[in-house]
Amino acid sequence: MKIAYLVSDYSAPSHTFVRREVAALRLRGVEIAAFSVQPVAREGEAESLLGRPLLVYFAAICVILATRPGRFVSTWRLALRHRVGGLRALLWSQFHFVEALLLARRLRAERVGHLHNHFANSGATVGMLAAHCANVPWSLTLHGISETDPPAGALLAGKIERARFVACASYFMQAQAMRLVEPAQWTKMHIIRCGIDLAALPKAQKARSTRASTPPRLVSVGRLSPEKGYAGLLSALAALVAEGRDFSLTIVGGGPAADAVREQAATLGLAEKIEFTGPLPERSTLARMAEADIFVLPSLMEGLPVVLIEALALQLPVVASRVAGIPELVEDDVTGRLFTASDWDDLKRALGALIDDRKAWIRLGEAGRRRVADDYQAHSAAARMSRLLTGLG
Repeated sequence: MKIAYLVSDYSAPSHTFVRREVAALRLRGVEIAAFSVQPVAREGEAESLLGRPLLVYFAAICVILATRPGRFVSTWRLALRHRVGGLRALLWSQFHFVEALLLARRLRAERVGHLHNHFANSGATVGMLAAHCANVPWSLTLHGISETDPPAGALLAGKIERARFVACASYFMQAQAMRLVEPAQWTKMHIIRCGIDLAALPKAQKARSTRASTPPRLVSVGRLSPEKGYAGLLSALAALVAEGRDFSLTIVGGGPAADAVREQAATLGLAEKIEFTGPLPERSTLARMAEADIFVLPSLMEGLPVVLIEALALQLPVVASRVAGIPELVEDDVTGRLFTASDWDDLKRALGALIDDRKAWIRLGEAGRRRVADDYQAHSAAARMSRLLTGLG
């Protein structure tokens, strides 16, 4: 049976783990057709729904209306129901409907037997509508709190009810999904971790703790937006400087708060200690992480970020907020150090203690990599997903 995968932007750097999952499934012999709502960066990577000639959409409308009028009407009605209120949402529901018709036509042409979405966003709305129109089973994977927050959260219960199964990247996300639906829906939820390919990572440093004369090199990777907690991280770092500690920090990522974070760093006298790289390709990001001594994740909300899994796989000692699914991966003083989210004094204490205790770097790094090797490898995650997609478990 051929499986289709749909995401909003198949080429996005943040969707690397989706491409990794597709590759791992294909290695297991699963035939997969990949689709992207947005145009893809590399030809042949996935088939795009947007950016096509208008005639393509018109043809999809005409063909499905002529050959499957009942499904056409019921899909349109579903599109009208599955939306938030307001005229803007009504308009977007019609765009989603047309995209879904095009995808449904392609699913039938490819003889797809199941459609899977990552993220419960507008791409999942298109996927749900297309699966209904093509009369194939549909499923989705939940990752982070943005999928339970408005506006996506208002529609999540409806998606869960229509899904054949729901994969959850963490127990935290499974709990958030469970609270939105009746207990009868709980049995369709399964924990499928985001897996990584250990062999594809750069080599981890073997002598992090031996550079006693070198200031520790910190690294943080994430979108520069308010929920990522960078303002709190900078305040904690300024307090560490006031206590006489020395370090450097590389921040990889961009976003709407980039200018504000840079201005705060300058105001706090940290500009010379911090390198802002902006967004980097995956390989360059991993290389920067491999060169560092400590990884820090100051987020106020998360699901279970893949970059944190990668940091542990690189044997980086990590300091991360005790929030959402992170404690499922990071055990305090075993695979890393945790601090109470939004308590920047606690972050200062955790980060300062790790900066001072270089002997802990190797112990935590080795334990972190073992944790990833045991539970977060792409091939094991693909095995579990394969059983769900083919109806075997």
